[in-house]
Amino acid sequence: MRRIALAAAVALVAAPAFAAAQSAPQPLTMEQIMANPDWIGQPVEAPYWSADSQSIYYELKRDGSEIHDLYRVAAVGGDSVKLSDDQRASAGGPPVFDAAHRHVAWLRHGDVFVRDLAGGPAIQVTRTPQNESDLQWSADGSAVQYRDDQQWFSYRLGGGAAVPVAIVNAKDDPDDDKPDALGRLQLHLFKSLRHDKAEHDAERQNDLALDQADDTRAPRPFWLGKDVEIVGTSLSPSGQWMLAVTQPAVSDKDKAKQPAVNHYVTDSGYPEPEDARTYVGRNPPAPQTVWLLDLASHEKYELSLDKLPGIDSDPLAKLRKQTQKVLRKDGHDDEAKALDAPKIRGVSLTGFVRQPMAWSDDGQAVAIQLSANDHKDRWIASVDLKDHKLVTQNHLHDPAWINWSFNDFGFVPHSHTLWYLSEASGYSQLYTQTLGGRAQQLTSGHFEVSEVTPSPQGDWFYMLTNQQSPADYDVYRVPVAGGDLQRVTRYQGLNNAEGGASYVLSPDGGKLAVVHSSAYVPPQLAVINVDGSGAQELTDTRTAQYKAMQWIPPQIVQVPSSHGAGVIYAKVYKSADDEPSQPHPAVFFVHGAGYLQDVTNSWSYYFREQMFNNMLAQEGYVVMDMDYRASAGYGRDWRTAIYRQMGHPELEDLLDGKAWLVKNQNVDPNRVGIYGGSYGGFMTEIALLRAPGEFAAGAALRPPSDWTSYNDDYTSDILNDPQIDPEAYRISSPIEYADQLQDPLLICHGLIDDNVMASDSIRLYQRFIELHKDNFWLSLYPMDRHAFEHADDWYDEYRRVHELMTRYVKDRYSTGVPVAKAP
Repeated sequence: MRRIALAAAVALVAAPAFAAAQSAPQPLTMEQIMANPDWIGQPVEAPYWSADSQSIYYELKRDGSEIHDLYRVAAVGGDSVKLSDDQRASAGGPPVFDAAHRHVAWLRHGDVFVRDLAGGPAIQVTRTPQNESDLQWSADGSAVQYRDDQQWFSYRLGGGAAVPVAIVNAKDDPDDDKPDALGRLQLHLFKSLRHDKAEHDAERQNDLALDQADDTRAPRPFWLGKDVEIVGTSLSPSGQWMLAVTQPAVSDKDKAKQPAVNHYVTDSGYPEPEDARTYVGRNPPAPQTVWLLDLASHEKYELSLDKLPGIDSDPLAKLRKQTQKVLRKDGHDDEAKALDAPKIRGVSLTGFVRQPMAWSDDGQAVAIQLSANDHKDRWIASVDLKDHKLVTQNHLHDPAWINWSFNDFGFVPHSHTLWYLSEASGYSQLYTQTLGGRAQQLTSGHFEVSEVTPSPQGDWFYMLTNQQSPADYDVYRVPVAGGDLQRVTRYQGLNNAEGGASYVLSPDGGKLAVVHSSAYVPPQLAVINVDGSGAQELTDTRTAQYKAMQWIPPQIVQVPSSHGAGVIYAKVYKSADDEPSQPHPAVFFVHGAGYLQDVTNSWSYYFREQMFNNMLAQEGYVVMDMDYRASAGYGRDWRTAIYRQMGHPELEDLLDGKAWLVKNQNVDPNRVGIYGGSYGGFMTEIALLRAPGEFAAGAALRPPSDWTSYNDDYTSDILNDPQIDPEAYRISSPIEYADQLQDPLLICHGLIDDNVMASDSIRLYQRFIELHKDNFWLSLYPMDRHAFEHADDWYDEYRRVHELMTRYVKDRYSTGVPVAKAP
């Protein structure tokens, strides 16, 4: 990878009106930057096209409220129109078309509507208190199908009622009560009982015959067993087949213990406890079972998982044996036996993607995605509908963990050809594969592919990639048959910080509605032709007050790794009028995780922190924000570097960043602070506890301090189960290094945080007390969860962070090291 000392200032590449001011910024205040963000202007959210491809709808949050309003703007440009309640009722929703493009269906307020594209009024199919979902058309276009909870319904065009396609029940079949020995004796002894049974059997057979002869009758239920719960269903567009996913039901007494968060400021005046999530390893994912239901013959088939490649192996065998040996040595034989590996590993279908089952348009081919519950394997398998078995089409193994991103898949329109994303090359890339054939890799390189959309005609794939550089995201396209990857947009900032799609293809396949942003411009809407021509801005939702602000452009730099990791991308904030001969104080902002990238040319999820970083830069600090190892956007090896050692590679990267600042930005190595929230708070604690003396002070906001008390989905991916791999948890948890605290540490935590619970910070605080440590403080916020919502809490938290940095970093030598005082 090409190395540069310092990149040019990031260009803001939206419309000219979006350019950031380059003159000296006005002094920022804490009250302003931590105020309710309505003063900035609302980001564009949830865009979708009208059925005729002439207009685009989008949402904006209402100022002073969490209510969202719906707007419409013409695709050719012009003013946006806020829809009234009456207009909103007739606006439709994201359109779903039949194959012939004669009819359209949509969901609005959870109900189903259909309309003939040739004209005529919309027909409301449902009016229910629950939310219908998974809207689709039958293969012949005669009916619209939808899901209500786990039951599927069909509405046939031309009138009539929506009818159930199949009924699935998590109960035993009441007609499948075979008598036991005592029951057989009763039938042998009593003629009346034999007569009653014969009558019952005859009535059942008559009902079966009527069901087959009369399609106006309700379908017979499928009984999947009383000891399971149904967690997923998917209907074939042909209406002949259904897939159902079950897992063992868990009784209340068998459920893992749930910790509680306590609300102390309540309407009632009384403290109110609230159950939160369970701890990692206490609620392991249940093994799931896949059923194929033949709706015509009313037969059900369990799809065996035994033939999935590697399903009978144990990737954790070595670790498992080591831990069992220790347990047996210490006399914990029962715990050791409980760690025995199953003969067949459990799998899940409902974890990686919202809908892990995909059908071809004609309903004659189906594929499912399965993931091993130990996170080491992913399979994409088709279902042989004739022989009722799974056929593996793609198998991805990762000795660390399969990514929870980059698992999109489906069928190319009008075909039985699969498309899917895979990290097999080391980066997320796009593949196609005919069923039973060889995979064709359509994209390749050191960049990530996501948000894949096939064109309605099935001739192009559109996708989001950062091909130009890790920081630049745009839409590209590639022919389905293979060919060159073509760049469509040139905004450089299409990863939408507000969630949802970064772009939406128009129903006619000719245009893209694009949600783009830049460092100081929240997500805005534009439209562009699919060949990259005709780009046009449609919105600018920023307030006049915000547009008048002047900001410091972040500079993207590449920091050389001293640990063989190549380079670490980082953003640097530095005032333009600083004194170059004067050694500077510096602050590291450490972004959170999950799977996140913050060094991009787009609007940051951490927009408040970015404004705070501007304020620090105005005060003479140099601020660095690094995409440390485990950040998104840099490929599989970067992602998995933290496997079984969270906090270790990332700390190496932060220390490399500090060395780079000292060498290239005249930073005083003794006046460097660090702060961050969530994973950034964890890394702040790791930095102070594992590298004492390197950072003058740190502020850890909502930090996980002991990974054994975090959740299962995230933590067991990276550290395995704590019962199997206790060493990974020991070396990764800040609480294990509490005895090394020597630098000032501020901890801030929301008391009703149900993600990283406040107990993490309170337990670490108690450790410091027992170790007789100095210069540590804990600030609790009774009315906020993991993501703060109250402006007063934002202000108070960052006032404390600012005072900490001023006292222990910036003024460390100008006034002498001060006496400890709570910030």
